[in-house]
Amino acid sequence: MTLSSLHILGSPGLGGAERFFIRLVNALAARHEKTAVVVRPKSPVPRFLHPSVSLHYVAMRNGWDLFSALKLRALIGRSAYAVVQTYMGRATRLTRMPRSCSSVHVARLGGYYKIPGYYTHAHAWVGNTKGICDYLVRQGLPSHRVFHIPNFVPLPTPLPAEDLAQLRLQWHIPKEAQIVFSLGRFVAKKGFDDLLSAFSVLCQNHSARPTVLVIAGDGPEKEALQKHSDVLGLGARVRWIGWHDEPSPFFQMSDVFVCPSRHEPLGNVILEAWSHGVPVVSTRTVGAVELVTENHNGLLAPVADPLALAQALLQVLKDPVLQKDLGKNGQRTVQELYCQERIVGQYQELYERLVR
Repeated sequence: MTLSSLHILGSPGLGGAERFFIRLVNALAARHEKTAVVVRPKSPVPRFLHPSVSLHYVAMRNGWDLFSALKLRALIGRSAYAVVQTYMGRATRLTRMPRSCSSVHVARLGGYYKIPGYYTHAHAWVGNTKGICDYLVRQGLPSHRVFHIPNFVPLPTPLPAEDLAQLRLQWHIPKEAQIVFSLGRFVAKKGFDDLLSAFSVLCQNHSARPTVLVIAGDGPEKEALQKHSDVLGLGARVRWIGWHDEPSPFFQMSDVFVCPSRHEPLGNVILEAWSHGVPVVSTRTVGAVELVTENHNGLLAPVADPLALAQALLQVLKDPVLQKDLGKNGQRTVQELYCQERIVGQYQELYERLVR
C-alpha cells in the first residue's frame, strides 16, 4: 500500500531531531511514497530534502499562533494526506485536524515533553525510546495507540585515508595523536563543561601518546566553555571546529566518541558514532542506558562526574582490543536494530495499520 504523508516540523535549527526528520522524510520519498513537509520560513531543513518532497512554509511562532494553526488546518484539509505526522511540541500543538478530514494524526516524540494541551489531540503517538513510550502511558495516553519506533542512522561512505590525513592537517592535529570527538549544542544539559574537566584529568594521566579533543557544535555557552578550557590549560589540546551539518569525516578519524550529556532522552549521536564503528563512552542518561550494553558496545559513566568520565575514556584509549571490540559491536547494533530499512519499514507498517 502506498500512503501519502505530511510531516510538520516547527523547530528552527538543525540538531539531532531535525537531522532524523530529514532522514525519515527522504527515506519515505525514496520509496516512492508521496511525501510533503511543512517547516518554518527560515528553516535550514529544505536544502537537505529529496527532490520529490513537496515543501510548504508556515510561521509556527512561539505560543498559541492562531494564524499558523488555521493555515495548517487549511493545508491538511485541501491536501488529503493519509497521515499527518508532527514532531515535538510546537508543531503538534498547532496541528488541529479539520472535522471532515479522514487523515490520521501521528505525534512523534523524542523527549519527555509536557503532554496536556500539546499532544492529547493526536490519534496516535510514537516514542523513539521505550522509556518515552512508558512515560506517555503514565501521562494517560491509551497504551494501544502508543508505539515504539527507534531512530535510524545510515551507514557512512568511507573517506579515503588521504582525505582524513588532510583533515588532520587542516586542524593541526599531529599524525600520531589520538582523537576524542564530541558534538552537540553548547547548552548546560549537554555537559560539555564536564567533558572539558574530564579531558583535563585524562591529559594528566595519559602521557603515552598526544591526545586531542575535537568538539563540533555551537550555542549560547560557547564563550563560557572556551574560557573554562583556558582556565584548565587545555588551549592547544582542544579543537573548536564549529557546527558541521555533515560530521561524518570527524567520526571517521576519531579514536573514541564521547557523549557527556546530563540529560539525553535517546542520544542520536551514539547511533551515529556506532554507524562509523567508533567506540562510545557516554554518561548514564536514560537514553544511553536504553541503547548501550555496558562493556559490549560502549562504556557508561555517572552523569556530571568528570573523574569517572575521564577514567572511562582512559580505559578505551589505553586498550586497542577494547577499542576495536566496542566499535565493532556498536556498528553491529546499528545494523541489526537501528538501520534505515528496518525503521522506515516500521513507520510504513504503522501508517497502514492506522489508516485501516
